Amino acid sequence: MSSSISERIATIRSSLPTSVRLIAVTKQVPAQIVRSAYAAGIRDFGESRIQEAAIKQAELQDLPDVTWHFIGHLQSNKAKKALEQFQWIHSVDNLKLAQRLNQLAQELGVSPQVCLQVKFLLDPNKAGWSVPELLADLSTLNRYKNLQIQGLMTIPPAGLNDPEILDVFARNRELAKEIQEQNWSNIKMQHLSMGMSGDYQLAVQAGATMVRLGTILFGDRLQ
Repeated sequence: MSSSISERIATIRSSLPTSVRLIAVTKQVPAQIVRSAYAAGIRDFGESRIQEAAIKQAELQDLPDVTWHFIGHLQSNKAKKALEQFQWIHSVDNLKLAQRLNQLAQELGVSPQVCLQVKFLLDPNKAGWSVPELLADLSTLNRYKNLQIQGLMTIPPAGLNDPEILDVFARNRELAKEIQEQNWSNIKMQHLSMGMSGDYQLAVQAGATMVRLGTILFGDRLQ
């Protein structure tokens, strides 16, 4: 990419409604580049690997007002580290993990903000609740007082066309609305975490409040 990171960030920001939170996904992005994004006004950074994030966070601990978002698949044995390193966890994808996070959050004295990850179409490459599973688990999730359940996260399967992607995002919005109308005491549906570099405009169109952008800001990286 010929333009600078600050220019790319400014371009993306100008295209987003002010209600949409831009999370810069910094997987495989070195700490000095993260600093450049911070200098350009980014305060929300997303990582998907605990160990890689820890190294960067140690180098960047002088940045006072950064919010770290965990956006990758979270294994239960890494839940404690995730709670220690991240203020947000977007990828709570099953009841067992939620229970584990709730227990550990109490022990650590933290209250993480989380999104519940939902799958609307069959996708062997993605974790997440099906809609019936999530609806059945809401009463149990509502008892997890140490988690601030803030909304839903979804990732469409690869290979969909734009109308199909938009439909997935719209279904996520409608599910959040349905859950909100049930008036749970501890489950809020204030956020929709959806949309990445290739489809964030469709996500915004469907009501996203948080988009997770990496490649469009930092260029292609290794997988």
